[in-house]
Amino acid sequence: MKLSEFERAIADEFGAHGRVLRRDTVVVALGNRTPDEALAAGVPAREVWFALCAAQEVPPDRWHGAGRPKPPRG
Repeated sequence: MKLSEFERAIADEFGAHGRVLRRDTVVVALGNRTPDEALAAGVPAREVWFALCAAQEVPPDRWHGAGRPKPPRG
């Protein structure tokens, strides 16, 4: 997962609240860091996304493929 896909997934799943979650939510699975801290420390965006989803109780069927652009119609 690219950082841009991570950012899109956060926006799609959490809306405007996603910025607050990234900055303020301490996630145990990320070493007691916020998602932003974990990303800055070099944790892959995919791992941060999965850890945040688990911490926020997002249904697992919405974890995979999140953040990817929709294919063009044609």
